[in-house]
Amino acid sequence: MRLRTPIAALSTAVLLLASSALLVACGEVLEKVPARPKQDRADPANFTLDVDPMMRGTVASESAVRGLDPVVVRGYGLVVGLAGTGGRLMPAEVRAVMIQELARRGIGNPATSPEGWTPESVLNSADTAVVIVEGVVPPAATKDTKFDLRVTALPGSDVTSLEGGRLYTTDLRPGPLLIGSKQAQIIAEGKGNIFINPFVDPKATRGDAVNRLVGRVLDGGKVGKDLPLKLVLATSSHTRSRTIQSSINSIFPREQRQKSDTARGENADSIELCIPPSYHGKSEEFIQLVRHVPLDISATEVTALAVRKALIANPGSANDAMWRFRALGKRVLPVIQDLYTYTEEDPRMAALEAGAALDDALAAAPLVEMAKAGTVSNRVRAIGLLSKMGFNPDIDVGLRPLLDDAEPDVRLATYDCLSKRKDRTVRLLDIDGRFDVALVPSKLPMIYVAQSGRPTIAIFGDETAVERPLTHSAWGNRFMVKGDSGDDQIQVYYRATAEARPEIQLVDPRLSEFVPFLGHKITVEKPIPGLGLTYGETIGAVHGLWRAGYIKADFKAEQDRILAAILRNQTDEDKVNRPEFDSEQPAKPEEPVAPTSDLANLAPPPPVDSPSAGRDTVPR
Repeated sequence: MRLRTPIAALSTAVLLLASSALLVACGEVLEKVPARPKQDRADPANFTLDVDPMMRGTVASESAVRGLDPVVVRGYGLVVGLAGTGGRLMPAEVRAVMIQELARRGIGNPATSPEGWTPESVLNSADTAVVIVEGVVPPAATKDTKFDLRVTALPGSDVTSLEGGRLYTTDLRPGPLLIGSKQAQIIAEGKGNIFINPFVDPKATRGDAVNRLVGRVLDGGKVGKDLPLKLVLATSSHTRSRTIQSSINSIFPREQRQKSDTARGENADSIELCIPPSYHGKSEEFIQLVRHVPLDISATEVTALAVRKALIANPGSANDAMWRFRALGKRVLPVIQDLYTYTEEDPRMAALEAGAALDDALAAAPLVEMAKAGTVSNRVRAIGLLSKMGFNPDIDVGLRPLLDDAEPDVRLATYDCLSKRKDRTVRLLDIDGRFDVALVPSKLPMIYVAQSGRPTIAIFGDETAVERPLTHSAWGNRFMVKGDSGDDQIQVYYRATAEARPEIQLVDPRLSEFVPFLGHKITVEKPIPGLGLTYGETIGAVHGLWRAGYIKADFKAEQDRILAAILRNQTDEDKVNRPEFDSEQPAKPEEPVAPTSDLANLAPPPPVDSPSAGRDTVPR
């Protein structure tokens, strides 16, 4: 025994030394990862994942998301209500499809349609136009999610303008425009009033540079059913699938009105995801959080410390660190709060963004200070983070002075933030349910026009007014404005069409009164003065006065995000079938549906002519 004792002691020392070395080596690993189980079959690998060190031990290190990309949807639609500016020319196959679609919706049925209406007569009317409708559905969008639409007249058609029209209910499908059994399933529909961009193209050489053959329907698309969202495991394993499922359901427990658990394992290869009601309309945010959920949820603070240490060592991983902090929940706040004032920008922003999303009141003051000083991009980003936080008067009070900031982008970001926070300083006027006018207190006059989401014209500066004296005309003299120096009111002359009876009204020259006047339509319920112009016509009238020099203010228009999103998501996937939408299956015959009120009136407001020449707008 004595001979064996030194050997035994030596063996024990060697084992201890090896264990120490192993522990030191493991110290470089971000966090503890559950042991990988034995494989369920001989060849379990589905694909290989190249995982960044920051992402080790997360759902993204074991699986990929199917349904992660936005979906471009398209369809042929019908615009109604055009005052003789529509057209009847279209390819024969498109005409055949539209006749079939209109008949399916009850047009031509004597029991449901006005006398004399047939699909052919509707398509041949000069008050209608067949168009191409496009939109971008957010990733994994849930039923009833809204999105913007882009509407374009058919190439080679005889349509002259879509101004004043309304898009009749249109089915939208993923992928390219196809006809017949090769079409994908319907996943959304679109309808609504068409808004024509009234701004003159700076590169145009013609006097009338407004493209009236392209329009948009803001919030006009609506998703018809929840889009599929799944996790596909890199390595087939029932045990691993159950581990991932358990981790996700622990972070996202089942909510009220939620049909099923957030994660539901289908087999050893895939897990179906159900977006909780609290994340409806925020599917992209939900997907990112799921990807960053830890597999080991037993030691949140330890994991948070490991992520924090890795972030400081490698600031380039700040974005993933932020999502990891957010996925861990509010228990990470004590770990990241001292980073709110960290000297290096990337770690500080990662901590502040996580803190703002987790509604940590301690993040508010550093973000307000960042919003007041620094680069414009960082200030705008800080203001955007503050918009996500809950009720906190210190945020609203701290941001209000930035409505007078010298940087237009900072003013716009502050307006957007205070609007989302429903701050009382920003007043919102509903113009007959068609668009909004936001009145923003500011010493620096500015007009901002939204071209996505809810139609809104924001007016900065309560006292901003149309300059006098003035004499201004537009749209072939159908719209004229006149005023002398010192007049308390200006005179507005307007004819809806060249044949219509003209009307002359007096209105306050302040934009806070003038813009609502342009859009409001006089009714018995609301007999106050107004012209009843469309959103696009109202913008065109204001823009024309601004270009002529009668409105002294900055003019900012939101970029066309619809077209940008369509082009950004235009990939080769559009040319192949999408199995998650069963595009291989022929479209099933659908039962006829009762016609809606979309075709109730084929005689809408007239098109808008070109604004008068002058300075070009400066897009945001």
